[in-house]
Amino acid sequence: MSRTSAVYAGQVLSAPRPRTEASTTWFTVLLWVQGLYYLVTGVWPLVSIETFQMVTGRKTDHLVTGYEADHWLVMTVGMLITAVSVTLLVAAWRRHHPVEVAVLAVASAVGLTAIDVIYVSRQAILPIYLVDAVAEVILIAAWGVALARERGKQYREAAGHAAP
Repeated sequence: MSRTSAVYAGQVLSAPRPRTEASTTWFTVLLWVQGLYYLVTGVWPLVSIETFQMVTGRKTDHLVTGYEADHWLVMTVGMLITAVSVTLLVAAWRRHHPVEVAVLAVASAVGLTAIDVIYVSRQAILPIYLVDAVAEVILIAAWGVALARERGKQYREAAGHAAP
């Protein structure tokens, strides 16, 4: 079997179906918005830990060989958020919307919201992180709308009433 005819879960791997429905437009817009938001917030501490900490607060008082001990953690999270952003942006650019990309987007937003809320409530991080939590909740709600629209479209198609 050639690479172009490989089938996974009923879809050709190398040639996604062209889509023009409104639900797909929602997916693409959400992928761009969340991908760009995550790109900015993920790259920021990597580029300027000083300005990042001016807004978000110092991460530790312990110095280790001239670096803050928790800088490695901030850098790790920044790299992971950047990796998620690149994945979302590639999917948006290709207008390819496998369910795995939606799962990554929603799971990332839910996880970051939980971390923001829990650690602000424990006073481990500054309340400025609640601004991010609000942005994440908006993304989660938007994904809920997009996924519901997609499910409704699939239901109509299965019932023989394709969406206009």
